[in-house]
Amino acid sequence: MKTNRRNFIKTLGAFTALTIIPRQVLGNGYIAPSDQLTKGIIGTGNMGRGHLKYAGTRLVAVCDVDKKHLELGKNLVTDKIAAYHDFRDLIMDKNVDIVHIATPPHWHGIMSVEAAKAGKDIWCEKPMTRTIGEGKRVMEAVKQYGSMFRLNTWFRFKDNFYGLGTPVQPLKKLVQSGMLGWPLKVTISKHTGFDWKFFWVGKEYLEPQPVPEELDYDMWLGPAPYKPYNSHRVHSTFRGYWDYDGGGLGDMGQHYIDPVQYLLGKDHTSPVKVEVDAPQQHPDAIGVWRSITYTYDDGCQIVLWGGDYGNPDTPYISGPKGNVYKNFVCDIPGWEKKLADYPEPEPQVTDFIESVKTRKTFVLNEQNGFRSATIVNMGLVALRLNRTLHFDPVRLEFINDEAANRLVDQLMRSPWNI
Repeated sequence: MKTNRRNFIKTLGAFTALTIIPRQVLGNGYIAPSDQLTKGIIGTGNMGRGHLKYAGTRLVAVCDVDKKHLELGKNLVTDKIAAYHDFRDLIMDKNVDIVHIATPPHWHGIMSVEAAKAGKDIWCEKPMTRTIGEGKRVMEAVKQYGSMFRLNTWFRFKDNFYGLGTPVQPLKKLVQSGMLGWPLKVTISKHTGFDWKFFWVGKEYLEPQPVPEELDYDMWLGPAPYKPYNSHRVHSTFRGYWDYDGGGLGDMGQHYIDPVQYLLGKDHTSPVKVEVDAPQQHPDAIGVWRSITYTYDDGCQIVLWGGDYGNPDTPYISGPKGNVYKNFVCDIPGWEKKLADYPEPEPQVTDFIESVKTRKTFVLNEQNGFRSATIVNMGLVALRLNRTLHFDPVRLEFINDEAANRLVDQLMRSPWNI
């Protein structure tokens, strides 16, 4: 097997805490675990330019199919950096250690797989992928080529978790203590502190417009079906169209749901049923929904209420022995004192730069990230078909539903494939 920088660093991982290894000892193309790593950003719109702030790496390359965005990317740093039109050129740049993927989601799967093949480590925006099948392929490629993968949502390991007013770790400790009982129901809604972004809706009719001179629209579409250009399809409003994302659920789903998956201990499985209450969706433009309910084989549920739907008095976590409400209010008498006697959640690697240098899996990676992305994508498939679906979390397919399974592995526009 061909040796690359990742394999070499993995071999040296046990020594990194004690030894500073000169770059030249590793040879051309290798970076010592003690050195600063480099990164390239694919997609330098608003989201992509935000990737500069993530510490511990030096920006050496940017890529965008919009010339204006590319210029903004080049100006992120004062040093001269490489600027690419084609993401494959950035991925193959030997000076890039970590590939940051900040494009619309219909590109996430292809770019992650290609980066893994090139021996790069990957920092990918949420949602991890636009379909379940693409996520499965990313998971396989990362494992096959030994890459480190980070999904760019962080609430399972740091920062206050929206309306709960607390980091997730105390919630995890409470759930794993058993004080709330089992099974649990988690309700994610405006009333519990999680407001779905229903402004991410598409327009049902788009007048064809001339493609701006600075935009390579064909490359922007990539694997997505060709549809005439309209400014509402691209850049800041692409989330409203099925071809590229999943509306408010696609945008916020992994932020809101991934920590719940962690709380419930479901990082290695998926719900077995998804039910939707929503208007019939347009085949191109994403609309709104009233509720989406996921059920696991042990009876645990995740319930999403859209807009102002749902009961304002509903707890965030409901269990047979107690409930947790917005602002981390629990109705179990003396719960805080009792909780102090229980063990803390298991520690995890929460610094991606440490993960890259030591080859220890990051806390939110291609495996558990795939599972939380699958929850989002199950809901999107159910919305598009407007019916209840049953899912096999081992085979990763819907049960006795050919139409649903066609949305698991969707066709890509030639010449793109994954």
